[in-house]
Amino acid sequence: MYLRIFLPGDQIMKHQTIRTYAFWIGLSEAVGLLSGWLTRDSMELYREMIIQPPLSPPGIVFPIVWTILYALMGIGAARVSLSPDSKERKQALNLFVAQLIVNFFWSPIFFNAQAFGFAFLWLLLLWGLVLWMILLFQKVDKVAAVLQIPYLIWLTFAAYLSGGVWLLNR
Repeated sequence: MYLRIFLPGDQIMKHQTIRTYAFWIGLSEAVGLLSGWLTRDSMELYREMIIQPPLSPPGIVFPIVWTILYALMGIGAARVSLSPDSKERKQALNLFVAQLIVNFFWSPIFFNAQAFGFAFLWLLLLWGLVLWMILLFQKVDKVAAVLQIPYLIWLTFAAYLSGGVWLLNR
């Protein structure tokens, strides 16, 4: 209400749009940061003690890639959130939150619990949720759906790495 006094209608819309993007990107990045923070000690042990499959990138690659992916996830969710209200929009945002929760728990399962087989299956669940999310996003906002494709590709590579760790460290 206070914004109406100071900002014309177009600027109010721009302010709401910026807040929407900030919320969804911030939420996505916060999930990644918290998950990474909770597993930071276990990640060090993992790098030192666990046999990794071929093509395993250096550790520095992961936070860089995930930061970009979480930003793309948040941008996609913001675009969907800003689209006209519909059943598909609500389903897409609910699925976004669900996959974000599943995403959050993968790192503690893999790094802290070192439950590599379960983590691999958990990652397959995440992969399926993200594919479903992309299909729902596409019904609401095609650009939002396209922004999730790098995430799905990275999860495919992560499944290779996770499955490889499981097989090599039984």
